[in-house]
Amino acid sequence: MANAALLLTRSRSRLSTRTVVTVLAGAALMTLAAKVQIPFWPVPMTLHTMAVMAFAVAFGPRIAVSIFLAYLAAGAAGLPVFSGSPERGIGIAYMVGPTGGYLLGYLVASWLVGMLAAGKGAMGRSVAMLAGMLPIYGFGAAWLAVYVPVDRLLAAGVLPFLLGDLVKIGAVAAVGMAMPASFVRLRGKAE
Repeated sequence: MANAALLLTRSRSRLSTRTVVTVLAGAALMTLAAKVQIPFWPVPMTLHTMAVMAFAVAFGPRIAVSIFLAYLAAGAAGLPVFSGSPERGIGIAYMVGPTGGYLLGYLVASWLVGMLAAGKGAMGRSVAMLAGMLPIYGFGAAWLAVYVPVDRLLAAGVLPFLLGDLVKIGAVAAVGMAMPASFVRLRGKAE
């Protein structure tokens, strides 16, 4: 009986350590994804959305949300983790700026996509990622309305990014179809 308790304690410790490492590595990758800019039309594309979707599909809602919360905490602490920082500001000032609603949308999408994609095949994961775009653009555009006239909202905060986000979702879906067993193993190891 004592051996079983010891094994359970060690197993939980390893799982906990693995989860912490996964979350920290994910937050670092999220930062990198926010910083990478790829020339695209009509605006340059970052890999932020791709990272949010990939983490949610691969790890599920609990780990995906934890990764994004760690990323937000690093940004709130003043680390230049966000796209366009430090040039466009850092910390809380950046987070309540024009892109603050998108950050909230990414957090909600991390949970939503992770929940909807759980146990689904490639088509289900793709639909989950498309559904995840709703809170991203919904919260993003609603918050952006504080800074941009309502009649320019779609042109400034949605339409220029839509094609790039669809390409990123397609890329995550393609990787998921090529490596479906890997997603299942990642989800099991991190949870």
